[in-house]
Amino acid sequence: MAVLVLLTACAKPDPAVMRQTHYDPWEEENREVHAFNRSLDRAVVRPAGKGYTKAVPDDIELVVTRFSENLSLPGAIVNNILQGNGLGATTDTYRFLVNTTLGLGGFFDPATELNMPAKTDADFGQTLYTWGINEGPYMELPVIGPSTRRHTIGRVVDLFTNPLSYAVDSPESYIGTAANIGQRLSDRGRYSDTVDSILYESSDSYAQLRLIYLQNRRFELGQEDPAQEIDPFALETEGF
Repeated sequence: MAVLVLLTACAKPDPAVMRQTHYDPWEEENREVHAFNRSLDRAVVRPAGKGYTKAVPDDIELVVTRFSENLSLPGAIVNNILQGNGLGATTDTYRFLVNTTLGLGGFFDPATELNMPAKTDADFGQTLYTWGINEGPYMELPVIGPSTRRHTIGRVVDLFTNPLSYAVDSPESYIGTAANIGQRLSDRGRYSDTVDSILYESSDSYAQLRLIYLQNRRFELGQEDPAQEIDPFALETEGF
């Protein structure tokens, strides 16, 4: 959910628009998971995020974030190759090599200082979209949060597409996981007000989160028409 706070779309969802742009046949079960995730956030993630940002100096937070993002680049390179995106694979490779060597493993970001292109953030869910796989029903996953069937499959496959997971042995391999957790806690702490407004101040936090997630995910995929993912026959069977 920390990713969602980067959005500016925080308006109340329009039911008419939502009927046209989402497919949620498992809404009852999803709402139960959403209630669990809200409870987990309130009891654990929210206080941990705030505590992390207070206890860890800003410079260290930035270093941890850079390190985590650098470790994700090999997986993005693989997905760019699978998508046939040679330019993205090349730019991500150069960025990874520069930041790993001159940036001391990714703790610093000389690639940006050299005006190299930003990383692509390619993932296997995006790869499936490129291959023509429909997003499927909306899902809310325990702990992880909003997703779709396609994105959920992509998340699972992404656990195995990063070459670093095979090149680095334990316990060193857990360093990347720890850095990723640190990055997520930093996001939760820094954008606490925005996340809280979605989860605890909106009239229907589930519908709000669903709308923001789907809008953001489709924007990332470059979709001009959000409804292009929706199967009209599926909507009819759900009584829309």
